[in-house]
Amino acid sequence: MHTTKQLSRSKEEVLKPMGLRSSVFIVPNFLFLFFRASYGADSITQTQSLSDGKTLVSKGGSFELGFFRPGSSTNRYLGIWYKNIPDKTVVWVANRGSPINDSSGFLMINGTGSLLLLSQNKKVVWSTSPPRQSQNLLLQLLDSGNLVVRDERTDNPEDYVWQSFDYPSDTLLPGMKHGWDLRRGLNRRLTSWKNWEDPSPGDFTFEIQLHNYPDTYIWKGSQIFYRTGPWNGIRTSGSPSLKPNLIYQFTFVTNEDEVYFMYTLKNKSVITRVVINQSFERYTWVATEKIWNLYSTLPKDLCDSYALCGAYGNCIISDSPVCQCLKGFRPKSEEKWDSTDWTQGCVPKKPLSCQDKHKHGFLKFAGLKLPDTKNTWVDRTINLKECRIKCLDNCSCMAFTNVNITGGGTGCVIWFGDLLDIRQFETGGQDLYIRMDASELESADGPEKKIAAIVVASVAVVSGLLLGGCYIFRSRKNAEEAAEKSEKFGQGRDIQEEDMELPILNLSTIARATDDFSFDNKLGEGGFGPVYKGVLEDGQEIAVKRLSKISRQGQNEFKNEVLLIAKLQHRNLVRLLGCCAEEEEKLLVYEYMPNRSLDAFIFDFGMARIFGGDQTEGNTNRVVGTYGYMAPEYASDGYFSTKSDVFSFGILLLEIISGKKSRGVFHQDQSLNLIGYAWRLWKEGSPLGLMDACLKDSHCSSEVLRCIHISLLCVEQHPEDRPSMSTVVLMLGCENALPQPKQPGFFTGKHSHDQAPSSSKYAFDGLFSIKSDVFSFGILLLEIVSGKRNRGLSNQDRQNLVGYVWSLWKDDRPSEVMDTLIEDSHSFSEVLRCIHISFLCVQQRPEDRPNMSSVVLMLGSESSLPPPKEPGFFTEEELHQSPSFLFK
Repeated sequence: MHTTKQLSRSKEEVLKPMGLRSSVFIVPNFLFLFFRASYGADSITQTQSLSDGKTLVSKGGSFELGFFRPGSSTNRYLGIWYKNIPDKTVVWVANRGSPINDSSGFLMINGTGSLLLLSQNKKVVWSTSPPRQSQNLLLQLLDSGNLVVRDERTDNPEDYVWQSFDYPSDTLLPGMKHGWDLRRGLNRRLTSWKNWEDPSPGDFTFEIQLHNYPDTYIWKGSQIFYRTGPWNGIRTSGSPSLKPNLIYQFTFVTNEDEVYFMYTLKNKSVITRVVINQSFERYTWVATEKIWNLYSTLPKDLCDSYALCGAYGNCIISDSPVCQCLKGFRPKSEEKWDSTDWTQGCVPKKPLSCQDKHKHGFLKFAGLKLPDTKNTWVDRTINLKECRIKCLDNCSCMAFTNVNITGGGTGCVIWFGDLLDIRQFETGGQDLYIRMDASELESADGPEKKIAAIVVASVAVVSGLLLGGCYIFRSRKNAEEAAEKSEKFGQGRDIQEEDMELPILNLSTIARATDDFSFDNKLGEGGFGPVYKGVLEDGQEIAVKRLSKISRQGQNEFKNEVLLIAKLQHRNLVRLLGCCAEEEEKLLVYEYMPNRSLDAFIFDFGMARIFGGDQTEGNTNRVVGTYGYMAPEYASDGYFSTKSDVFSFGILLLEIISGKKSRGVFHQDQSLNLIGYAWRLWKEGSPLGLMDACLKDSHCSSEVLRCIHISLLCVEQHPEDRPSMSTVVLMLGCENALPQPKQPGFFTGKHSHDQAPSSSKYAFDGLFSIKSDVFSFGILLLEIVSGKRNRGLSNQDRQNLVGYVWSLWKDDRPSEVMDTLIEDSHSFSEVLRCIHISFLCVQQRPEDRPNMSSVVLMLGSESSLPPPKEPGFFTEEELHQSPSFLFK
């Protein structure tokens, strides 16, 4: 942003250095008219100008410089905008406070090297200061969006005479420095537009303050509106969600010459910008939808309001009221505090005396946003122990911590005076050591010691229960295995009697081909048994899936799997060549893929399993499978695509809204399943009749109606009519108009079956509850984010998807699981939140999982989330041996 001094310089002031009269300071009119033509290039020289109606376009075609009219305003401004984005998005404005009221404006470089924006009668509307160099200058628009004045003979950024990146408007672009150039006294700050059709400076300013420990603020007029917190070596203290991601990387520099923040793109194809409006907003451009997607925003919630809880107050968004005094402190005014007037803050329960300073101590508070750094002192060369000594020796020092949290923590920062603008984070906050009287430290330690004793006792009791439970479980399992061994395999008709539509191979043929299932021929192992390489007598290479004898897949299930897979056509699936069912062996023979492991191709989703005759509503003896979530083209023709997953998601969304299973019947004639029932209500104009009663108090009807609308778009009969999954996510996160749904592809209630990704209790104990559906949704969410199936082994540790992502989560590397297909269309923070929510859904204990309505609320908001507990997951190998859950 240009200073007021720059914006208000008069024509005479600009001309004064030239020593010429105002009537002759510009080149002769005939020469001026000659060079006022349009230039399709990215630059103009000192002998050229740029008039209204003409533009400069950066070399790569990313940005355009010219004159524009914002909204319905009649005023004209010189600005820079994205060249290839249909809705003109302006990122920089020269004459923000001095509009031109007609189309007479033009831009030029004068003889002293200053940029001049002139209007009718050659009146100077805006200008830049004369540089040291005034000859051989070129004005050029770069592909970064930076407008520069440079020497024609060099393009070294260090030699730029002037650049627009030094004077930002309301937008921070990649590669732009936000902060201070101390050598020139230049403050690069963002200032909002007054409104959408007036780019003159508005009320909101975003800038870095040069404290000893620099901090960044959003100002609303003369009042602090929001504070990011200081840079801690990884991120700003007040933004724990700001983590390394796949889209951009960020840098904070502080030295004798400069103090600034900057971000750069890892993926150059991504278009992203940061804007200061009434909040700090990051947007990314979604080319397929032609919209700007809101990636993140600050402030996020009430606790981001500056100094909401006053001095020594701690804002905890999950508490009610949100403001609490820090441990060892009490409200300064109990009466005002109880009336939710927290402005006076808190004071120490026991006043601190400077004479007794060496009797004081420090209580460690974890997970905080560090206080306002206005009154701080920094020494980057000493450690935390030395920092404590310095703070204790100065009775004005109230707190201390590390300057940088990387590498275990380095440097020292101490606070003097009251501690303001503190908030508590559930994850990602920082440690802060706050001074208080020794008596308060003793009282604080007491409860912790009691808690430690209780925890130790509890662990001992729980360990005993677990050991006892494991013994009982193993005993029951051994009895079940013994009973199974006594059963004959050939229940029902022999498989060869059925028309399988593919060859039936002899066991002896397959045994010879695999060298009697030699270990040397083993390719790997999946959820239902090992896979072997073999060679038939005619030389054809095959891959044989040998179903485990303890897979609990009976003859009927095997037959249905063969029938369905034989019809399945998909580019990622290998071809099923034949099968075999002799004695106790059940074998599937596939074409051999020499370049990759077979388990990367086989689509074994348990889709062909059917209901057991002993299944009841609450308990089952085996995990049974479902047509309930299958797209019609997949169930009938074996045709599978990404739109099949969209269909499944649409059904799941309907189940969430209605609280009902898709397999049920919902009409008196027993002919409609959930989709059919929802469609009938939609056509009758009463779709909210589908809404579960438990949602009525927690969600507005418009949100539910939009979800029903989106779900019906997902379950349309023809795959090409359904939206993509990325589009579905956008629909759920915005309020744009939606197209009318077409006829859905639904089955009648009599033909639907049920299976979803199984929760651990359901998969192994047959115990089913509403929390089992929550578990299933968590698995589905992980599959959408990762683009992987949960059944496969996701890494060398032979973990399934849940186990693999959990290990990445614990290592603070969740970005590695993100599917490349959604990197361009979704923000990392959105994906990270989805991963977080999915882990809350797949927690081991059903009572720890949220209910489905809470999950919907989590997905639709940016409220803080509780940390997830250990999930109930199992590896593929573990499944063959015992149903023990894998815990680390």
